[in-house]
Amino acid sequence: MPTVTKLAVTGMTCGHCVSAVTNELRNVPEVQDVSVELHVGAESLVRVISRLPLAEAPLREAIDEAGYDVTDVDVLENAVAAESAAQAPARQANRTLPIVSS
Repeated sequence: MPTVTKLAVTGMTCGHCVSAVTNELRNVPEVQDVSVELHVGAESLVRVISRLPLAEAPLREAIDEAGYDVTDVDVLENAVAAESAAQAPARQANRTLPIVSS
């Protein structure tokens, strides 16, 4: 099952920043994919996908090499199951029909 490591990164302001972080992280062994949600003026969210949990130090070093700072790290092992469970209440709410009295 895939693992998602979420990193909060400060200082990113443009597509070039996203590209630099993405390229550095893709060079870390065992990284399968990288996605970035750019939030100019706030912490951007970087998601790193891997088969197994990754050591935090190489991820931090890659982002530092790109010129940015990591402020928080969150690891979701078995990420598909975790995200599915988190979304379950909303899916259930959408399926519940209101009871209408006549």
